[in-house]
Amino acid sequence: MKDLRQFEDFIIAVIGEIDASDCAEIIQANGGITQPFLASKHSPDARDQFNEFANRILTADIDTVIFVTGVGVQTIIEQASKNVDHQRFLDCLADIHTIAGSQAAANALQKYEIIPKISVNSSNSWREILIALDQSFSVINQSIALEESESIYSLISGLEARGARVVKVPLFAAPSPHWAPVATEFFEQLESGKFHIILFPSPENAVRFCTLAKQFGKAKLTRHLLDNHLVLAIGQNTAEILCDRGFTVDYSTETTDPVVGIQEIKTQISQITKQKSIIRVSMSGPTTNNSDPNAPWYNSPFMKACRGEPTDVTPIWMMRQAGRYMAEYREVRSKTSFLDLCGNPQLCSEVMCTAVNRLGVDAAIIFSDLLPILVPMGCDLEFVKGDGPVIHNPVRTLADLDRIKPLESNEPLQFVMDTVKQTRNDLPADMPLIGFAGSPFTLASYMIEGGSSRNYANTKTLMYGDHGAWDQLMQHLANSISLYLLGQIEAGAQCVQLFDSWAGCLSFEDYKTYAHPYVKRIIASLPSNVPVINFATGNPALLPLLADTRAAVIGIDWRTRLDDAWQTVGFDRAVQGNLDPTVLLTNPTEIKKHAKFVLDQAGGRAGHIFNLGHGILPQTPVDNAIALVDAVHELSQR
Repeated sequence: MKDLRQFEDFIIAVIGEIDASDCAEIIQANGGITQPFLASKHSPDARDQFNEFANRILTADIDTVIFVTGVGVQTIIEQASKNVDHQRFLDCLADIHTIAGSQAAANALQKYEIIPKISVNSSNSWREILIALDQSFSVINQSIALEESESIYSLISGLEARGARVVKVPLFAAPSPHWAPVATEFFEQLESGKFHIILFPSPENAVRFCTLAKQFGKAKLTRHLLDNHLVLAIGQNTAEILCDRGFTVDYSTETTDPVVGIQEIKTQISQITKQKSIIRVSMSGPTTNNSDPNAPWYNSPFMKACRGEPTDVTPIWMMRQAGRYMAEYREVRSKTSFLDLCGNPQLCSEVMCTAVNRLGVDAAIIFSDLLPILVPMGCDLEFVKGDGPVIHNPVRTLADLDRIKPLESNEPLQFVMDTVKQTRNDLPADMPLIGFAGSPFTLASYMIEGGSSRNYANTKTLMYGDHGAWDQLMQHLANSISLYLLGQIEAGAQCVQLFDSWAGCLSFEDYKTYAHPYVKRIIASLPSNVPVINFATGNPALLPLLADTRAAVIGIDWRTRLDDAWQTVGFDRAVQGNLDPTVLLTNPTEIKKHAKFVLDQAGGRAGHIFNLGHGILPQTPVDNAIALVDAVHELSQR
């Protein structure tokens, strides 16, 4: 993709007309095409419902308002204020129960100086909203208003079951029948590859676009197609709507003014498209077709579980399933250093295939390490006997940060891509192969601490003390990890896993602020037909944030029950886990008992991948690992 500071030769589909003539002139003068798609404003029916809602707030006829999203707060207050006095409406709203169903909603309310009576810190979790209500007050015979969206129907059912009267407030007009021909034409043009850039100028049009994609049965296809386009959003609320519905947004402006937004995009577009270009070039070769039902691994238990489909047996693989606990691995390792082993694709394939064959697991993961990606970024890495990985030039100052550069290509890491290819060739054809990378926070911590740490003092000092430097480092890591994982997918991996091994040192709020946005961006950059396993260990409170991504599978460590964790992340996601690795130090009888305990919590529900809550310990007897695999297969046979 070329530098888009000059738009000529590019076709820009604008979802909805942009009313401001100056903005339209900017686009058209630079070769863009404005697609008049979903441009209507609020319908008379929607305006009437807003009038009724505003008057019911003023007359205290509404007891509680639940704001699910930040978009909902802004839209409801702005539209209601068109019909009644703005300050009087806010005063009345502040006098009743207001509930923020997400952090975005809480932040939006605070801008209007309204402190919600209840705040739920997960992302639009109807379960947590109901739990918070149950702990606070009874809703029997109460009138509860909430924004109408696709995600609220479980919440409505829960409220009505508790005796509440629910009032739905429509944010935007529903798509009318006269849009059908335009929608049909647009989806046909999108599928034919006519457009290069898709621009969403407003929340309304983002909602209508998503609604029509669903109505036309194009939602999944459209998400996949838009992965190969540059997707731009005017305003954070517009981006929030698209991201909540699984779409990747490559850039969103701070401003909601389309004219100012287009000017901002013109100044930033070169940097935005640079990474998008790398990704598209990376994916331009012959990639693994995960959508091909004829692929030999497509209907393997592991891949079906990733997709949430029923399986004849619960699939199992184990983190560090090729490692020091195996004599075969120790023999290979005695002849070479760890870094040299990681750089030898034939040996990497050999140790993994040996482990897979001995254990009888249902998936393989490439043999590599989290840290080699840091070397071409500017780190002096060494694996020291007895001390583990050491980075001799840690990042501690702004001057140190200046030498850290994001990957421009996977050429310096070709040995990893060759490991994927070699392992894929050596494995049975029906055995899925998993690629992996470290998550940005864990890799940043290694870079800053110079090795392992007890309290992450240096990492948190930079994280808290210099937000700009932290963001620059995490941006470099996020872009590099995206490229790295895309390369593994191209080389033949059917699935990839992100490891955030040190995320447990962060609180919920710190992870959400300093780590989560970068993980979310990485997962959004990957092809939607390649399952991603998002795994962070050490803090079960982070699970709602791990699920607040497009990851198909959420990894669970042993610090929480599997059934509780699955309910937290939502049964629409697959889960992986979660036996304590120390159980493998006992005996086959005890191992089988604990395996049954985990399987019983899964309850036979589709979408469970059995794994340990972390890697196999070096002192684990190989026969015990085999006993676990046998027990899982025996106990889960359906």
